[in-house]
Amino acid sequence: MTQVRVEGFTISLDGYGAGPAQDINNPLGLGGTDLHQWLVSTRTFQRALFGKDDGTTGIDDEFASRGFENFGAWILGRNMFGPIRGAWPDMQWKGWWGENPPYHVPVFVLTHYARPPVEMEGGTTFHFITGGVGEAIDRAREVAAGKDVRIGGGANTIQQFLREGLIDEMHLAISPVLLGRGERLFEGVDMRDLGYQCVKQVASEKATHLILRRELRTEAR
Repeated sequence: MTQVRVEGFTISLDGYGAGPAQDINNPLGLGGTDLHQWLVSTRTFQRALFGKDDGTTGIDDEFASRGFENFGAWILGRNMFGPIRGAWPDMQWKGWWGENPPYHVPVFVLTHYARPPVEMEGGTTFHFITGGVGEAIDRAREVAAGKDVRIGGGANTIQQFLREGLIDEMHLAISPVLLGRGERLFEGVDMRDLGYQCVKQVASEKATHLILRRELRTEAR
């Protein structure tokens, strides 16, 4: 059965999933790259992005590996695809990751502006969805063909899916850094009322890893 999952989404100690002032030079905002020190050195990340096998193993790598297991589709917010805002000025921008992105499955990008699909190397095709989270999840489930769907972020995108009760499980990594400003993951979201519980907690030297799972929705209080 298809599950909708968030994997490897990292927040700071003060709850931010990205720093302020996101742009082409700072795709994660000011200080945002500090969040992912647990991830970038892992063997999984090095293999997925650079084709190398000399990264670290252990707890962080085990959680990084989860993020590539049994996924048939991804869903991204537009900021996760690129820095361009508003109407597409042209079709030149094809994502942050070059000609061979690490997804290797269909990717559905939430946007207000239509654009033809972009087919990349390695099995990734970006589809641009203007009908909101409902259309995105329906199309992603269809192409996933029984595999899981990964919600890749950013924070606002995850919030939309949480409010609709569409996320079954979340892996969060809490990085021991403070950002002070930016995008809070749980801004305006009552995770307890939505029925989420922490079912696993594991700490490494660089992050605390949490698994949150949605159980039965609690009654409104």
